[in-house]
Amino acid sequence: MQGTLQLQWADPPRAQPGRMQAQPHLDAWLDMGPGRRVALDVAQAQRAAGDLYALANRRIAVSYDTRATVAASSKVMAASGALPVISAIVPTDRLPQRALARGADGRVMASAPVLGATRWVTLMCKFADIATEQKPRSFFQDQYGNAPGQLGHYWSEVSYGQINLAGSSAHGWYTLPKPRAAYLADVNGKQKAQLSELFADCAAAADADVDFAGIQGVNLMFNGELDGNAWGGGACTTLDGTYTCTRVTWSPPWSFANLAPLAHEMGHGYGLPHSNNSDGDSDTYDNPWDVMSDAWRNATTDATYGLLPKHPNMYQRERLGWLPASRKRVVAADNRETQEFVLDAGSVLKTANTQLVVLALPAQPDPYKTVIYTLEARRRTGTYEANLAGDAVIIHRLEDYGIAYSVDRDTPAANFSSNEGSMLKVGGRWNTPDELHWVEVVSATAQGFVVRVGPRQRSMSSPAPVLERPTQVASSSPATPRPSAPTPAARPQSVRRRGCDALPSLLRLAPVCVWLER
Repeated sequence: MQGTLQLQWADPPRAQPGRMQAQPHLDAWLDMGPGRRVALDVAQAQRAAGDLYALANRRIAVSYDTRATVAASSKVMAASGALPVISAIVPTDRLPQRALARGADGRVMASAPVLGATRWVTLMCKFADIATEQKPRSFFQDQYGNAPGQLGHYWSEVSYGQINLAGSSAHGWYTLPKPRAAYLADVNGKQKAQLSELFADCAAAADADVDFAGIQGVNLMFNGELDGNAWGGGACTTLDGTYTCTRVTWSPPWSFANLAPLAHEMGHGYGLPHSNNSDGDSDTYDNPWDVMSDAWRNATTDATYGLLPKHPNMYQRERLGWLPASRKRVVAADNRETQEFVLDAGSVLKTANTQLVVLALPAQPDPYKTVIYTLEARRRTGTYEANLAGDAVIIHRLEDYGIAYSVDRDTPAANFSSNEGSMLKVGGRWNTPDELHWVEVVSATAQGFVVRVGPRQRSMSSPAPVLERPTQVASSSPATPRPSAPTPAARPQSVRRRGCDALPSLLRLAPVCVWLER
């Protein structure tokens, strides 16, 4: 089957103190035209596509196979019928010539670069039974501005000027034809917002006023709660008389009142997955270094736009074609040399230095399962990064089909990676688990750090001295005089020599004696 891949991420609000953080959710759909949508099993789709996130909002082909399933109970095991299983997902659209099939680190590069003007349209829609209008149209229009703290400025900064929001505009409020409850469905015992229906009805209400030609995304703002989540990703509906698939976000009031969660959802629209940390739990919102994980902690604040977004990690920016190739350094898995270089912070817009280091590990037969580590520098500076936990080199492990995990050197790993263990500071050292690569932060610079990378720890420091025991020092008190001759009654006794005394004088070397005396 062929169609457009739509990924939709559900993101709950920040957990209140003392309460568990709600879990994220990901839906995958194959859209084949009006009224023709097929839900895709996310786990199967991830395995079949390799980098599923890179195919978001793109034309794909999905191939199915069948396998026998077995239903088991405590007493009976009975074979059931064969079920279709996704065996392969491949893109069918054309990528720009700039896109790479495989990176220098051995990982598959399936993502399409996001470059140039990415025009978004905001549609503000009211439920038929809720009259409140939390913000005026001017608020949403100004969100797209190019001043520090506005979305136009933010996306230009994190993409190093590779994208802009020129021509973006806001429209509304429009009244939806149904009350809020009509847009909720019971799915596995939980209420779930009907995203496609919300998009279709909101777009239809605005269609007479809005020119949708050439848009890159639609931000939907609602004046009431959805299903407890904000959503980001993509969807399809009829715009200006044409069935169109585009990037879409769905924001309740708590989301659009702060720029940080809104930027998080727009990141999903651009095809960015969640990031995480390395504590091993099921909470993906525990990496405060990354807007695509924890958008709330360590964020700067604006009087108008609330919490502002931090930067995404460098690897995801490189995936979308935003990082110049000259600012990326790949250390091969078989590296045998020590390299020392300046690693500038990701917030530095113009530099000739490195901003992303990839520590390659041996390639796996399945290139999507090749694990790599990355290094990037972060400094507490600027509009969006000033409240970070510290100035440090941050390490990420890339696995799970492209998810970036912040590495924590503490044992056990902290619940939130804003601790010292997640920060490699001056004098700090770290090695990959297989010890193929050793990393040392040598010194700080005005915009980052001097970093040394080598194949072994001894490449970065002199060998430890040989352990020697101190020589026994004679007592300062007078020694008891030895008799000149044995007493006639005394019988000579043979004395058993130990340690060095048992060796010939030529072999009494200090290292040997130390070993014998242990």
